[in-house]
Amino acid sequence: MTRRDVVRALGALGIMGALPLPGLAAGRGGAPFSVESLPALEGELTLYLGRGEGGLYEDVINAIRDRNPGLSLQVRRGPTVALANTIVAEAEAGVRQADLFWAVDSGSLGLVSDAGLAQPVPEALGAGLREGFRYDNWVPVSGRIRTLPFNSDRLSLEQIPEDIMALPETDLSVGWAPAYGSFQSFITAMRLLEGEKATREWLLGMKARARQDAGEFGVVMGVSRGEVDLGLANHYYTLRLLSGQPDAPVALAMTRDDAGSLLNASGAMALSERPVAMDFIRYLLTTEVQSYLAREAYEIPMVSGVELPEGLPSEDRIQPPELELTRLADMRPTLDLMRDAGVL
Repeated sequence: MTRRDVVRALGALGIMGALPLPGLAAGRGGAPFSVESLPALEGELTLYLGRGEGGLYEDVINAIRDRNPGLSLQVRRGPTVALANTIVAEAEAGVRQADLFWAVDSGSLGLVSDAGLAQPVPEALGAGLREGFRYDNWVPVSGRIRTLPFNSDRLSLEQIPEDIMALPETDLSVGWAPAYGSFQSFITAMRLLEGEKATREWLLGMKARARQDAGEFGVVMGVSRGEVDLGLANHYYTLRLLSGQPDAPVALAMTRDDAGSLLNASGAMALSERPVAMDFIRYLLTTEVQSYLAREAYEIPMVSGVELPEGLPSEDRIQPPELELTRLADMRPTLDLMRDAGVL
């Protein structure tokens, strides 16, 4: 299904109502949560949208617009962290404008949440979400997990440590993107889980063997070309590369229960008490939208029962650490630590 198909289906055919998935639990009764069960959206709504996912979020928004002609939706776009800071600044100035915030990083949602600006999530809305991803005042929409993409012509899975803290002790060459937001969230998770001293030592140990890229797709490309043995990147960059180059010599390894397997999430929060803001979030959790983001963006669906993206390791290999994701908003100590280690 192409992006044009999803817009047409969402708008004209009831948001892809022909794609039920068995086993989907949503709402109190655990019944499939389809767009057909949702009320029409009406009135005015201002959405602050963090940039990301190559326009796929825009496709979903346009489809929801087509489905709901009575909705007047204004969208302000920008980097997620900048929008989070804007929301807080506008509130402090008494000029709150956003009704809804859809962020590509949970740390930014934590920043707004810590400022006391988010509305509580109804219990029924969160009931269908994956275990461990139910929050009081924001809703995860899709996930991305940290992985170790490796060159399968040069390495086997058994040669890669399952403990991220052991990586500096190997002789493997590594690609990373320290200036990239997802990498910084990963280091924040390491700092919270392992402590600042261990994280600094890890950064210093990695610095000598790491090749720097501007972004994580570049990291995965470098792995596939054999420029490095493995990389540090979100899972979907590898899956997207393989969708276009199925014979590329790159595969996914994963660490277990540490920052190297952090499962971060994009998410949405209602900032206004107006019901239309929370109703918009309900659309993002439908079977149809969750399936589309898993299939086209290779993101991990946050609704129970929706199939994982094709090519992702099986669920028994996905063992993320237990970490309150909104704690990733505490980014300043991370940046100071990375600068002190000389990797920024």
